[in-house]
Amino acid sequence: MPRDYIHIDLERQRLQLRRAGRVYAQYPVSTARKGAGERLGSEQTPRGWHRVRAKIGAGCAAGTVFIARRPSGEVYSEALARAYPQRDWILTRILWLCGNEPGKNRLGPVDSMRRYIYIHGCPDSEPMGVARSHGCVRMRNADVIALFAQTPVGMPVLIEGGGQSPGADVVS
Repeated sequence: MPRDYIHIDLERQRLQLRRAGRVYAQYPVSTARKGAGERLGSEQTPRGWHRVRAKIGAGCAAGTVFIARRPSGEVYSEALARAYPQRDWILTRILWLCGNEPGKNRLGPVDSMRRYIYIHGCPDSEPMGVARSHGCVRMRNADVIALFAQTPVGMPVLIEGGGQSPGADVVS
């Protein structure tokens, strides 16, 4: 077990930043509405060991809207939400995850990076502690800014829980 890592508990809907094996910070999150799973197109949150592959959004204003990992030039507002009611809002910062476990969350139809699995900000009106995302890990904007500042590229991330035994969706 690494001494410094991010731990995401799907059942408790909590993210912990662990330093030297201890909880350094913790935040409520919102993971996939459809539960845990690794398959491409499942809209589920993948389990297992990952790492932060890329950090996107350093220096952007809170509420910056991202489309395809690029700032759109928009800042989230209720008026913008009314104009685009079907958008899955990715705001403020993105920590793009890459799976570390071939056949479970890396390569082929279970590749977390190809699935665009992120830890990212969302509208502050969205509930935390409730599974409502399309597979990503959503956070409040202030929380994702704080986490982003303390997370280096390459930081290990463990996602576990979700009611199924780990490996239940593994491709052989």
